[in-house]
Amino acid sequence: MTYLIKPKLHHPKLPENALGYTRRDYEGAISTLCAGCGHDSISAAIIQACFELAIPPHRVAKLSGIGCSSKTPTYFLGASHGFNSVHGRMPSVLTGAALANRDLIYLGVSGDGDSASIGLGQFAHCLRRGVNMTYIVENNGVYGLTKGQFSATADMGSKSKKGIRNEDSPIDLVSMAILLGATFVGRSFSGDKTQLVPLIKAALEHRGAAFIDCISPCVAFNNHPGSTKSYDYVRAHNEAVNYLDVIEGREEITADYAPGTVELVEQHDGSLLKLRKVDAGYDPTDKRAAISYLQEQQAAGEIVTGLLYLDPEGEDLHDRLGTVQTPLNALSDAELCPGRAALEKLNASLR
Repeated sequence: MTYLIKPKLHHPKLPENALGYTRRDYEGAISTLCAGCGHDSISAAIIQACFELAIPPHRVAKLSGIGCSSKTPTYFLGASHGFNSVHGRMPSVLTGAALANRDLIYLGVSGDGDSASIGLGQFAHCLRRGVNMTYIVENNGVYGLTKGQFSATADMGSKSKKGIRNEDSPIDLVSMAILLGATFVGRSFSGDKTQLVPLIKAALEHRGAAFIDCISPCVAFNNHPGSTKSYDYVRAHNEAVNYLDVIEGREEITADYAPGTVELVEQHDGSLLKLRKVDAGYDPTDKRAAISYLQEQQAAGEIVTGLLYLDPEGEDLHDRLGTVQTPLNALSDAELCPGRAALEKLNASLR
């Protein structure tokens, strides 16, 4: 299948990031998903986010489960580490990898079937433990690989391509993530790259469990009238709570402007950042208010997107366990085995 091989030739003057990499250096294989699949747009957003953050591709470990969404790591960051686990078990594999080597940047990609059904328990424990990762669910409301059955995130009353009405209550992964203890929670839409790219950038920079629920229409089975995960429905019911951008740590740049106005702020590289000050009524650091707002807007038929909850003081799993700064996989036998005296002291403390 030579038509799937991406040509190595490219324009000699492609823009480079701070490391000298071009966007092509963050790409993977050519996608085999359906043309127009929202998942490919998410892959493109991940590529753009990593390029703009100037992350060395080999410092990223990408992990997935089973499903259309879990195929996508093949299509981005071809020079990174990768592991495709069994159905619903990506979080536990990622947890083990993150404990063994804390120096890598962990990116978990899953689907609504992979995380909200068979992997729901794994999803819950991974977030409550505060694993330092970015966890993206590509949410289309159906099982695409098995021809379009409703998934656990399909809204009650939504209709399948065959006209069958869903009678089950949906699982809202965003609300669950906030309740479970994730310290960064956002939702976006695969068709809104302007919002999605900075959201992914912020999640990758966040220390702790970062979760993004991304509505991603399935063009084959769930992009029709009656679906609440279609392109038209999400565009018509998208309620963005904030205007997003990400600034990396540099010398402080300050700006003072009124709510509801737009301000242009010059950045360190000479570019201009366009800031819009959102309504002061929404505070993403207020957990109870965030959950209430989500429920109110859901009752009104709106899909809330943006950065929905953030705990800037959140800890990760290594902080809670008190592990050493050196990655566990880099410790020698002598460091891993403290000796007989230490073992006897430990055993005595347990008697």
